Amino acid sequence: MSHRLKEHKEAVMSEKTYTWHKIAESIEEIGFSSNAMIPIEVAGKTICVARQDDQLFACTSKCPHAGGMLAEGYIDALGNIVCPLHRYKFSLENGRNISGEGYFLKTFPVEIRKEGVFVGFEENKLFNW
Repeated sequence: MSHRLKEHKEAVMSEKTYTWHKIAESIEEIGFSSNAMIPIEVAGKTICVARQDDQLFACTSKCPHAGGMLAEGYIDALGNIVCPLHRYKFSLENGRNISGEGYFLKTFPVEIRKEGVFVGFEENKLFNW
Protein backbone atom coordinates (compact mmCIF):
# COMPACT_ATOMS: atom_id res chain seq x y z
CA MET A 1 0.00 0.00 0.00
CA SER A 2 1.40 3.39 -0.94
CA HIS A 3 2.12 5.95 1.75
CA ARG A 4 -0.50 8.35 0.32
CA LEU A 5 -3.19 5.66 0.17
CA LYS A 6 -2.39 4.59 3.73
CA GLU A 7 -2.74 8.21 4.96
CA HIS A 8 -6.11 8.54 3.17
CA LYS A 9 -7.39 5.25 4.62
CA GLU A 10 -6.36 6.27 8.16
CA ALA A 11 -8.01 9.70 7.76
CA VAL A 12 -11.28 8.16 6.53
CA MET A 13 -11.29 5.61 9.35
CA SER A 14 -10.74 8.29 12.00
CA GLU A 15 -13.67 10.44 10.84
CA LYS A 16 -16.75 9.53 12.81
CA THR A 17 -20.25 10.75 12.24
CA TYR A 18 -22.84 10.73 14.98
CA THR A 19 -26.57 10.83 15.32
CA TRP A 20 -27.27 13.13 18.25
CA HIS A 21 -30.10 12.44 20.70
CA LYS A 22 -31.39 14.97 23.21
CA ILE A 23 -31.55 13.49 26.71
CA ALA A 24 -32.45 16.60 28.75
CA GLU A 25 -33.08 20.33 28.56
CA SER A 26 -30.18 20.94 30.98
CA ILE A 27 -27.79 19.12 33.31
CA GLU A 28 -29.99 20.12 36.26
CA GLU A 29 -32.93 18.25 34.71
CA ILE A 30 -31.05 14.92 34.83
CA GLY A 31 -31.99 13.11 38.03
CA PHE A 32 -28.61 11.74 39.06
CA SER A 33 -28.51 9.28 41.95
CA SER A 34 -26.26 9.93 44.95
CA ASN A 35 -23.46 8.08 43.08
CA ALA A 36 -23.65 10.70 40.26
CA MET A 37 -24.94 8.18 37.69
CA ILE A 38 -28.26 7.33 36.08
CA PRO A 39 -29.51 4.86 33.47
CA ILE A 40 -31.27 6.67 30.60
CA GLU A 41 -33.11 5.18 27.64
CA VAL A 42 -32.06 6.75 24.36
CA ALA A 43 -33.28 5.61 20.94
CA GLY A 44 -34.38 2.26 22.35
CA LYS A 45 -31.09 1.60 24.15
CA THR A 46 -30.32 2.01 27.84
CA ILE A 47 -27.07 3.82 28.55
CA CYS A 48 -25.38 5.02 31.73
CA VAL A 49 -24.82 8.76 32.11
CA ALA A 50 -22.31 9.88 34.73
CA ARG A 51 -21.40 13.28 36.14
CA GLN A 52 -17.91 13.94 37.42
CA ASP A 53 -16.47 17.39 38.17
CA ASP A 54 -19.21 19.14 36.16
CA GLN A 55 -18.50 16.98 33.11
CA LEU A 56 -20.94 14.47 31.67
CA PHE A 57 -19.96 11.06 30.33
CA ALA A 58 -22.02 8.31 28.72
CA CYS A 59 -21.34 4.60 28.27
CA THR A 60 -23.18 1.33 27.81
CA SER A 61 -25.36 0.45 30.77
CA LYS A 62 -23.82 -2.97 31.43
CA CYS A 63 -20.28 -3.97 32.28
CA PRO A 64 -18.68 -5.93 29.41
CA HIS A 65 -17.38 -8.53 31.88
CA ALA A 66 -20.51 -9.97 33.52
CA GLY A 67 -23.30 -7.52 32.72
CA GLY A 68 -23.34 -5.59 36.00
CA MET A 69 -25.48 -2.45 35.87
CA LEU A 70 -22.88 0.31 35.88
CA ALA A 71 -25.29 2.95 37.20
CA GLU A 72 -25.41 0.88 40.41
CA GLY A 73 -21.62 1.14 40.82
CA TYR A 74 -19.61 4.22 41.68
CA ILE A 75 -17.04 6.66 40.36
CA ASP A 76 -13.66 6.32 42.08
CA ALA A 77 -11.36 9.18 43.14
CA LEU A 78 -9.56 9.06 39.77
CA GLY A 79 -12.78 9.43 37.78
CA ASN A 80 -13.18 5.80 36.70
CA ILE A 81 -16.52 4.03 36.66
CA VAL A 82 -16.46 0.93 38.88
CA CYS A 83 -18.76 -2.03 38.24
CA PRO A 84 -20.79 -3.08 41.31
CA LEU A 85 -20.34 -6.82 40.66
CA HIS A 86 -16.59 -7.46 40.44
CA ARG A 87 -15.12 -3.95 40.82
CA TYR A 88 -13.79 -3.76 37.26
CA LYS A 89 -12.76 -0.17 36.53
CA PHE A 90 -13.11 1.73 33.27
CA SER A 91 -12.08 5.21 32.17
CA LEU A 92 -15.16 7.37 31.65
CA GLU A 93 -13.28 9.29 28.97
CA ASN A 94 -12.34 6.45 26.63
CA GLY A 95 -13.68 3.17 28.04
CA ARG A 96 -10.27 1.60 28.65
CA ASN A 97 -10.14 -1.03 31.36
CA ILE A 98 -8.07 0.41 34.23
CA SER A 99 -7.95 -2.68 36.42
CA GLY A 100 -6.13 -4.79 33.82
CA GLU A 101 -8.62 -7.46 32.76
CA GLY A 102 -8.65 -6.49 29.08
CA TYR A 103 -12.33 -5.62 28.68
CA PHE A 104 -13.39 -2.45 26.87
CA LEU A 105 -16.38 -0.26 27.75
CA LYS A 106 -18.21 1.46 24.89
CA THR A 107 -18.46 5.20 25.52
CA PHE A 108 -20.52 7.87 23.78
CA PRO A 109 -19.78 11.58 23.31
CA VAL A 110 -21.91 14.05 25.29
CA GLU A 111 -22.47 17.65 24.24
CA ILE A 112 -24.04 20.38 26.32
CA ARG A 113 -25.63 22.90 23.96
CA LYS A 114 -27.96 25.83 24.48
CA GLU A 115 -30.76 23.56 23.15
CA GLY A 116 -30.05 20.90 25.80
CA VAL A 117 -27.88 17.88 26.60
CA PHE A 118 -27.15 15.48 23.74
CA VAL A 119 -25.57 12.03 23.43
CA GLY A 120 -24.04 10.89 20.13
CA PHE A 121 -24.34 7.39 18.68
CA GLU A 122 -21.84 6.60 15.96
CA GLU A 123 -23.47 6.00 12.59
CA ASN A 124 -22.92 2.94 10.39
CA LYS A 125 -21.79 0.67 13.17
CA LEU A 126 -22.85 -2.92 13.72
CA PHE A 127 -26.15 -2.95 15.63
CA ASN A 128 -26.00 0.90 15.65
CA TRP A 129 -23.66 0.90 18.67
